[in-house]
Amino acid sequence: MQPKTHQNTLDERITGALVGAAVGDALGGPVEGYAPEQILERHGGRVHGIVGPWHGDEWRTARPLAPYHKGDGHVTDDTLMTHALVRVYARVRDHLDAYAIADHLVPDLMTEPRWIPELQSEALPLQRIFLAEKWLVARIHYGHADPREAGTGNIVNCGAAMYMAPVGLVNAADPRAAYAEALDVAGAHQSSYGREAAGVLAAAVAAACTPGATPDSVVSACLALAKDGTRAAIERVCEEAVRHTDFESALRPLREAVTPYDTVGPDYRAPSLGARRPSRLHAIEELPVALGMVLVARGDYRHAVLGAVNYGRDCDSIATMAGALAGALGSPVPEDWAKTVAEASRLDLWEPAATLAAVTREIFDRDVARRRAHEQAFASLGGPECSD
Repeated sequence: MQPKTHQNTLDERITGALVGAAVGDALGGPVEGYAPEQILERHGGRVHGIVGPWHGDEWRTARPLAPYHKGDGHVTDDTLMTHALVRVYARVRDHLDAYAIADHLVPDLMTEPRWIPELQSEALPLQRIFLAEKWLVARIHYGHADPREAGTGNIVNCGAAMYMAPVGLVNAADPRAAYAEALDVAGAHQSSYGREAAGVLAAAVAAACTPGATPDSVVSACLALAKDGTRAAIERVCEEAVRHTDFESALRPLREAVTPYDTVGPDYRAPSLGARRPSRLHAIEELPVALGMVLVARGDYRHAVLGAVNYGRDCDSIATMAGALAGALGSPVPEDWAKTVAEASRLDLWEPAATLAAVTREIFDRDVARRRAHEQAFASLGGPECSD
């Protein structure tokens, strides 16, 4: 008789996804915006763990537009936004929509001072999030836009997708429901393929929580739901990814595979004239590459995240997504990385996971009650009787 293999519980998958996302974010932050070759030269080799700021002690003045202490285990706005969305779920304790973002997330960003690791001080999250995320406040709070349409006009990027993992976790093992909820939530922030990526990332996380899930099954769930350029980009990148077993050999081929769908262009810090405009033909770069790295790594957390980090460009968000997916699949987050990031960022990385797990169970109970009520109403209309 063969021993039973361990089946990760809901709590373990939620913890793996949220802690995994935060750790990936922290590892990718210091090399964000650079090419693999630049990262190789700057660090004398590939990055294999937590590193310091790119500009060393001059991090505060080296880039005036972004005077952030990226590195040394500090999480970035990806994690700040993810945790903010968890807090919205904790308040609403049900599925979310664009109005929940307007009613709860926007005030959270504007009125609740918190420790901001990259600023090394307490501040409003609004003072750290970047321009595409500040759009949420400008459009909804000051512009009084309909939350369902507020994302229209924003630059199209990964800003919504980078914090959509909680939506996938609340809809664990139901990718279609995760996709639909994320599209509604992300409407307050993004449009076009930026909004689509948010839906597909949530679906991917939900699929990763399914018992017996594999990287291949996660990609299949994404392809079953993704539309237009997003679907084409995922398909092409993942076709290339399965040819590799090590991220080193995959770095350039994955970039070449996603290039036709990416609008930013070859120089990440100098986007092309057509960058980040709505399109049915294009996709954000981060989601397909994250899925590709998870495939290359065969679901292994360390390998997937390090691949994402060394890819460069928007690698904090790529590593956030890859970390969430690998963690949801059950691959353990290295304890030393998680401990260092938690201490350096002054964040309890495990509390948001415990909170979301409890809320997820409450939402599931409500879903069951709503479904039973619908079944009974439909049967009373002469539809088929439901069975227990």
